[in-house]
Amino acid sequence: MLTPEHWLALGRHAQRLDPVPLPELLAREPARADAFALRVGPIYASFARQRIDAAAWDDLLSAASEAGLGQALHALFDGALVNRTEGRPALHSALRGDVGQGDVARAAAREARAARERMDALHAALADGPVTDIVSVGIGGSDLGPRLAVDALRDFHDGRFRVHFLTNMDGSAAQHLLQRLDPARTAGILVSKSFGTQETLLNGGILRDWLGGSERLFAVSANTGRAEAFGIAPGRILPMWDWVGGRYSLWSAVGFALQLAIGREAFAQLLDGAALMDRHVREAPVAHNLAAWHGLFAVWNRNALGAATQAVLPYDERLALLPSYLQQLVMESLGKSVRADGSPVPVPTVPVLWGGAGTNVQHSFFQALHQGTDPVPADFIGVIRPAHGHEENHRALMANLLAQAEALANGAGHDDPHRHHAGGRPSTLMLLDELTPASLGALLAMYEHSVYVQAVLWGINAFDQWGVELGKKIAGELLPAMSGQSQPSDPITRALVAEIRARR
Repeated sequence: MLTPEHWLALGRHAQRLDPVPLPELLAREPARADAFALRVGPIYASFARQRIDAAAWDDLLSAASEAGLGQALHALFDGALVNRTEGRPALHSALRGDVGQGDVARAAAREARAARERMDALHAALADGPVTDIVSVGIGGSDLGPRLAVDALRDFHDGRFRVHFLTNMDGSAAQHLLQRLDPARTAGILVSKSFGTQETLLNGGILRDWLGGSERLFAVSANTGRAEAFGIAPGRILPMWDWVGGRYSLWSAVGFALQLAIGREAFAQLLDGAALMDRHVREAPVAHNLAAWHGLFAVWNRNALGAATQAVLPYDERLALLPSYLQQLVMESLGKSVRADGSPVPVPTVPVLWGGAGTNVQHSFFQALHQGTDPVPADFIGVIRPAHGHEENHRALMANLLAQAEALANGAGHDDPHRHHAGGRPSTLMLLDELTPASLGALLAMYEHSVYVQAVLWGINAFDQWGVELGKKIAGELLPAMSGQSQPSDPITRALVAEIRARR
């Protein structure tokens, strides 16, 4: 992790740069466009509009090296116990390739290959039957990754199955989905590591009753006993492991619904794209490492510049769910206030992440990005070659992407203060050659590794999520009160329950 001396040095750089307008900073370094850009496979990333200069960047790279970032990345891939609070490795990279060199990583990769073989067999069996619609039931990491990928890769759907997602425990979601489907042509996948997730069990029960039994239900779980008790035959249960957190699990059998949507070959290409990024992140030095750069700039913006939020702005409608996916990946991983050793983190950690798809969001919150009091660092993401033939639309979309990043950085002076744009708003711009399974895999893997980079620099554990549990525990205790079988101990909750029950 970074030391107090590192934080002080970065703070001095931020103070030194504070009075310098970003356009002037950019003008001082004419080679900046190339110096602050990297290409990895299908991704070109420009960090040239980050609010930093070469001297501060060199010190940031040195601090990361002194903090052991390179060694920490190797430890992640090779199966070290990087999840210290739970005594586990974090081997999501083993789900998509053999980049890890340790025995633990190699064993995990073998298990992952065996699971994919079982996925392929179940896929083939489903394809031979009458099923046309798949309902994937899960929440959080068991839902967000597959749902994002199914939507983002809609141009690669092979047409054999239509995939739907049921996540919220609000019964209206199940009602509105199931009334559009035919139970005789529908199968369900229940995704829960513990097979004890309340939302998944409630919606799974609705689906099981609607189907008239569990004969066309599948499960992805680490708790096969509970899945079998629910009525799902062992041969229809795919594995999960404690060395993969839910938000890192798209690449496993959690992605079975995605494989059914896009086919086995395209699913393999997604894994290959992620594995390409894994190899780059493990092998490239920090000074030329895309995920390291992304994570370092995130820490710079949060701690040196004091940015409390981060925007993610994909200029491709197919990536509209990316901000929601990244909210969980980033905020659940980095939402910590103590370091791995239990001591307080001496600096702020995770920013609030939010965003949406351009150009729609230009007409909603971009006013605040351009003229609000708080500068918001942004990740802009564009796709160079679209999957449609509407060239005029795509040229306009890309022009807007480039224009917004330029306008946020450079601003525009005006005698009328209401029309003045201060500029100085930092951003990263990432371009995908095309949006394919491989490029999506590479992009998501980059974000995963960026999260780990930030965790290493802050000294926190990116792989536990104890903060998720407290509210769920209290909800379980309150459930009897909702039907009048008990009284809440908290007086405000007691009054609210009484109001709810009085209006039922």
